[in-house]
Amino acid sequence: MEVLILPEALEQANRLPSPIHARVIRLVERLRSWPAISGARPLSGHLAGRFRMRTGDYRVQFRVERERIVVEKIGHRDGFYDE
Repeated sequence: MEVLILPEALEQANRLPSPIHARVIRLVERLRSWPAISGARPLSGHLAGRFRMRTGDYRVQFRVERERIVVEKIGHRDGFYDE
């Protein structure tokens, strides 16, 4: 499946420390195997319809559209879900 990373999410990923950045990119690459991946959790409330995956203290938020995954947000768990 195609994975699209929104520009805001790409900027967020590029600001991460190198080792964390590498882990997050590997996580995003795993999304190509959707829905046959483990660790994806649905979000609720105002984020219903979206999912998150985690690597350590970092999160990747995404949504599933027809034939692609759209990565919307990447960041540390502190304040990640605040909006």
